[in-house]
Amino acid sequence: MTKNVVTEAASLEQLAVQDKPEGPVAAAIIAGGIGTFALGLFTILAEASASFKTLATLNEGVGGLSGKAVFTVVVWLTSWAALHLALRTKPFDTRKAMVIALVLIAVGVLTTIPPVFTMFAPAE
Repeated sequence: MTKNVVTEAASLEQLAVQDKPEGPVAAAIIAGGIGTFALGLFTILAEASASFKTLATLNEGVGGLSGKAVFTVVVWLTSWAALHLALRTKPFDTRKAMVIALVLIAVGVLTTIPPVFTMFAPAE
């Protein structure tokens, strides 16, 4: 029982497939980088400013991490929504979005490492 399978190459026009802009994808990628960068920024702010550390303490049991996490999610979602609205109908190079996001992620992760964020602590 052998079946002969005939394959035809069909173009996108023949399949009625629309090429969609990559703006929404780029928006999501860049927003992830912005969120990571925001976490690093909030970590440094909490170390450098006692008033921000107090503001960031939303739950006494968790401490300043509770506010940093909540603020980070708010920044991430807000940036994603804003970038999505700005880029939803535009073509955007996904590679460029990845480079932007990777730079933001690298800086964000670097600033959450204790030897880095403790450099911003006030002198005792």
